[in-house]
Amino acid sequence: MNYDVIVIGSGPGGYVAAIRSSQLGLKTAVVEKAELGGVCLNWGCIPTKALLKSAQVFNYLKHAADYGISLNGEAKPDFGAIIKRSREVADGMSKGIQFLFKKNKIDHIQGFGKVLPGRKVEVTDESGKKTVFEAKHVIIATGARSKELPNLKQDGKKVIGYREAMVLPKQPKSMVIVGSGAIGAEFAFFYNSIGTEVTLVEFMPTLVPIEDEEVAKQLERSFKKAKIKVMTGSTVESIDSKGKTCKVKVTTKKGEEFIEADLVLSAVGIKSNIEGIGLEEVGIKTEKDKILVDEYYHTNVEGYYAIGDIVPGPALAHLASAEGICCVEKIAGLNPEPIDYGNIPGCTYTNPEIASVGMTEKQAIDAGFEIKVGKFPYSASGKASAAGNKDGFVKVIFDAKYGEWLGAHYIGDNVTEMIAEAVSARKLETTGHEILKSIHPHPTMSEAVMEAVAAAYGEVIHL
Repeated sequence: MNYDVIVIGSGPGGYVAAIRSSQLGLKTAVVEKAELGGVCLNWGCIPTKALLKSAQVFNYLKHAADYGISLNGEAKPDFGAIIKRSREVADGMSKGIQFLFKKNKIDHIQGFGKVLPGRKVEVTDESGKKTVFEAKHVIIATGARSKELPNLKQDGKKVIGYREAMVLPKQPKSMVIVGSGAIGAEFAFFYNSIGTEVTLVEFMPTLVPIEDEEVAKQLERSFKKAKIKVMTGSTVESIDSKGKTCKVKVTTKKGEEFIEADLVLSAVGIKSNIEGIGLEEVGIKTEKDKILVDEYYHTNVEGYYAIGDIVPGPALAHLASAEGICCVEKIAGLNPEPIDYGNIPGCTYTNPEIASVGMTEKQAIDAGFEIKVGKFPYSASGKASAAGNKDGFVKVIFDAKYGEWLGAHYIGDNVTEMIAEAVSARKLETTGHEILKSIHPHPTMSEAVMEAVAAAYGEVIHL
């Protein structure tokens, strides 16, 4: 059967591209070897947020007395029930994609997809049967998986990746997490919250290394307060997993240290799924584990495109979706605006949450800007005080000359919901003065943004 568009992969890049393609009148199919929705819906964004919500609820119960609520007996986490709820949430979302495919008349082709020359896709099903489909346009959206390092080989039992961490048969008493990016930091928060003894090892000098330095330091303070052992500037040299526990050798600034734990979770990054999918046969160029594309996601071979984690740029679900929409709108003959990679928000769902967009303070200075920086602490926020968590702050960075909003860096409750204001304002080229004079509702966490902007311009009221 011939199609206008065949998409290989049904993650947040692939399924969104397919739906937009169908909306634009293109006959569309999606090739997927596993569950619809890809890693994000089934093994990433959605089920992890379900786990983190359980941890948050448990934290509230542990501190119920702080809110004037008395519980009869001690609240205890039911690890199996927490995992079950997470899987049910993921299953529900995956079924939602099935509904959207039927609604939009998208064909779902089950199997492993491989590109062939001549704008063809070979699909191998579970029985090993191969079928070749043709399309005018082929979009590769095969995503990524947990990266393995030579000294961090995953066996799926004692040394695990994020997939295994989401469905463990029982709660570990102790765990070493290697890497403090979004995945490592979120699992550190989750397992620590439900009672696992967590050690977080990070090679770089700070946690969440891509974030503003002040944000990273605040997260480290909050994690240490929660009794997570934090080891920055440290390297895992080797793991001995032959016995009942794992013996982890770590090189720190002070020397070698040995940590014993039930499990080691490797969260050192991701590896693009670009092997064995026909790139070499078709002649599609790659570099540093990524497929090379132009601003509309064309590869170097006519009729083939790539989006999401397999192309250069941040590995973020919302970015993959935006890339998919941009790609198919160009295919359909529209004139979409290329994505501004300097205005992509990032969120980490720890406690406190982290959200950011644009330049850090250091990046702005290094770029030669004369800047105005404003910061408003949650300790001065009425809503944060009422909510019972005053850890965190809102930090904003403006160009002193023209008032351009260069960066926003938030840490605290609800900041992942608040960052969209900065993204939209930056897209609209809104100045600091305009944000300052936009009335924010009281009492809200979001008014901390207005207060931080006021601080940058020497007009802050509540500090």
